[in-house]
Amino acid sequence: MEQKQKPTSKELIAVLDRLGYPGIRAEQISPFLCEEDGAEYAVWLVDTGTQKCVLKRAKGNELAIYRTFFSERKPYVPAFLGACESGGDAYFLTEYCPGTDLRRCDREKLIKALDALILMQDEFWERTDLYGAANAYDMAQKSIEHRGKFLGSALLDAAFAKFREQYAETPCTLCHDDLLPINLLIGERAVLIDWEYGGMLPYPTSLARLIAHGRERDDAYFYLSRADRDFAIEYYYENLVKKHGIAYDVYRRTLTCFLFFEYCEWVMLGNEYDSRDDERYGESMLLAEEAAKAILGSDK
Repeated sequence: MEQKQKPTSKELIAVLDRLGYPGIRAEQISPFLCEEDGAEYAVWLVDTGTQKCVLKRAKGNELAIYRTFFSERKPYVPAFLGACESGGDAYFLTEYCPGTDLRRCDREKLIKALDALILMQDEFWERTDLYGAANAYDMAQKSIEHRGKFLGSALLDAAFAKFREQYAETPCTLCHDDLLPINLLIGERAVLIDWEYGGMLPYPTSLARLIAHGRERDDAYFYLSRADRDFAIEYYYENLVKKHGIAYDVYRRTLTCFLFFEYCEWVMLGNEYDSRDDERYGESMLLAEEAAKAILGSDK
């Protein structure tokens, strides 16, 4: 897919003017950079002189999510400050929330992150009037279908079929469908950012993605100790799932299915792109097979 051209400073100044921030100069706008390769995101920090805010070119579901769920201020996301269109693209402005992401997870930051997720999901638990919002469920089904085509294993295929059955039966709430540790900012409070994928989805969607890719190695891109992973699973149940009448054993079986789906991501990528020599493929395959056996109740 062809990369969209970055807007010029003049174009960004015009966008900010339309959003109610006239007179901004180019030196007051700076792009956020990818920490992996230094590339510029289509996201900019704007220093108005009296406040800092974040301007972003919307992708996927982002603008629909903010307008539908976050038009009023919520503590678990950056405050929505407005949106406009320019040059065929949608832009929106949010509060700037300083903080660090969760790539190097510790217990204090983890609790803040879980509290934010739990508060959000409790608020929107089984809001059936919002199930079609942002078309999230249909989008997720397409992603699931694609992943299931590239597992290359009878064991994983069988478990994947069980996952799809469980997915259809699980209560829904508002989920960030890409809640990797880089999509949380932890400062005075925790906020979930980058809502390109999101909407009303089965409740374990976000937690599973958050914890499935963490590894207890010093060189891990997402560091998460086994103790903190186990803590997150119990804390989430005690503070959210239990109050909605779901038995613990049902919760654990359901979460295993959603963790299995996450482990299958690198299995799919390895098979689809013939990159099975990537260590992430081998590691994920082992985790996926272990979870599959648990799902199927087999030691095969």
